[in-house]
Amino acid sequence: MTTRTAAAGLALAALIGTSSGASTPLMPLDEIRPGMVGVGRTVFEGSELQEFKVNILGVLRNVQGPKRDLILARLEGGPLASTGVAQGMSGSPVYVDGRLIGAVSYSIGAFSKEPIAGITPIAEMKDATAMPRARQAREVRLELPITRENLTAALNETFARLSPFATRPADVQGIGIPTAAGAQLGAMMRPISSPLLMGGFEPAVADLLAGAFRDSGFSPVISSAGGGHAEAPAGLLREGDAVGVSLIGGDLEMGATGTVTHIDGDRVYAFGHPFYNLGPTAFPMTRAHVFTMLPSLMNSFKISALGATIGTMQQDRATAIAGTLGKGPSLVPMRITLNSERTGEATVTRTVNLQLVNDQLFTPLLAYVAMFNTLGAHERQYGASTLTVKSRTRLTGHGDLTLEDVYAADSPTLGAATAVAGPLTTLLGNNISAVTIEGVDVTVTASETPRTATIERVWLDEIRPRAGRTVALKVLTRSYRGEEQISTVPVEIPVNAPRELTVLVSDGRQLNAIEQRELRGALQPQTIAQLVRIFNETRRNNRIYVRLMTGRAGAVVNGEAMTALPPSVLSVLEGDRNGGSFTPIRTAPLGQWEIATDSAVSGSRVLTINLEAR
Repeated sequence: MTTRTAAAGLALAALIGTSSGASTPLMPLDEIRPGMVGVGRTVFEGSELQEFKVNILGVLRNVQGPKRDLILARLEGGPLASTGVAQGMSGSPVYVDGRLIGAVSYSIGAFSKEPIAGITPIAEMKDATAMPRARQAREVRLELPITRENLTAALNETFARLSPFATRPADVQGIGIPTAAGAQLGAMMRPISSPLLMGGFEPAVADLLAGAFRDSGFSPVISSAGGGHAEAPAGLLREGDAVGVSLIGGDLEMGATGTVTHIDGDRVYAFGHPFYNLGPTAFPMTRAHVFTMLPSLMNSFKISALGATIGTMQQDRATAIAGTLGKGPSLVPMRITLNSERTGEATVTRTVNLQLVNDQLFTPLLAYVAMFNTLGAHERQYGASTLTVKSRTRLTGHGDLTLEDVYAADSPTLGAATAVAGPLTTLLGNNISAVTIEGVDVTVTASETPRTATIERVWLDEIRPRAGRTVALKVLTRSYRGEEQISTVPVEIPVNAPRELTVLVSDGRQLNAIEQRELRGALQPQTIAQLVRIFNETRRNNRIYVRLMTGRAGAVVNGEAMTALPPSVLSVLEGDRNGGSFTPIRTAPLGQWEIATDSAVSGSRVLTINLEAR
């Protein structure tokens, strides 16, 4: 190896924060005895590692289940006398005779008078995270629009956190601790809450997220978006350094912080308890900077900020998180361009650039939050307004998912955020095949003028039209200010049309409901291409839809709608249902048209046409 190559290697190692040197020796749990005195390491302020004293009280065996143990210890030194076991200390390594025994990771309730902590044995941390790293699909259900209740339910049901320790106290065995006392302590132990840093969120969104994540074991803390990178420590990552897990970066920031427990080559172990117990993951692992410790009678915590990405968190298990130093994971870039129109003023354009984690739940959740937060921070939240939304979601190998729509009235922000995030939920959670999202681009034009229109009346100038001709259908709409507008649609009547026809003139929402009930309930997509097409063809708010309907039957075959089929074809399909998916439908359109508008349309009208006899 040349001198230049060696220098380049050292520079790269310093840049990504890898660790050098031999791995720290480990002490097996069986060697732990009450009365031992150890040393813990963590960062209380800045990037300086500080030591604290650890007095081993004993070992709680089977404290959460078979072979799941915890070392009980009393901590001393530094600010611990006034802060107790603080949030952000999760993962702080503890050494006895120079050997690593585990991570400070559990505390006892609130208002404790002494810093009594639970230490997760290092062997359990390494064993739990030594599983395959391949990501697996999870059953995810995120209801939109998001409320604190349905977000909490989605988080709790999808990613079940650990149950309280010692649900059966009688199973807890204490070594060096009386059995009754050990059982009582086991029932009181809880994972140290992880500080959840949130930067760039306006108050309403911050409250929504804080409430849901607090119920899941996090302690939300308002931070700055992108403001902590310059302060983050440089150089080699060390056991005891602050470390972060990022969910969203860029002009918004959200992630949790803790402490590095062990470094073995390029493998990093931290926290000593789960981030969210997700299993295999691909989240950015970052540096973190600790500004200071905030003492609190209820819950002390480190005030910190996320730093630059130094690797990938690949495992999130019951006893630890683990990842690899080096290149970060692939993320989902999202760009939101907001054009704010004000009467008599020039249009103001703002652009928000974000990086979202690639995850079935968190990607659509964060896309929704980013939309809602951007619009809420710069546009009115109360009163009528109009949002024109154009979005493009780029999918690897499946084309683009596109949207162009208008949302108006009193709460258009909910509709706009749901329209962008809703398809992501379905695409990432589908049971057909995996979908890779390359990026999401959204342009929103906001106006404080509520552009709405209502379908008032439809008619034909020709009283008894004939089959085979084109007739002019008139549609009268009325704006929110009472202004009337008449639109004309040329309706072509087929030569072989039956004597009685129905014309349905509807807004997109009601037509979607009708098609869902009569057609799409049976229309289950068989491929990703079909799923994307369904989203791209979803009826929009800024359209008037016209359907010329007949009573002729059709069918859905293998996910494709086949309308107005001859009786002979229907008979063959009916008799050969084993050949594929077959569902009959009652009615079929003879023709369909739409009128584009710049308003959000509502209402529907039905017109019956009796054709002149041939």
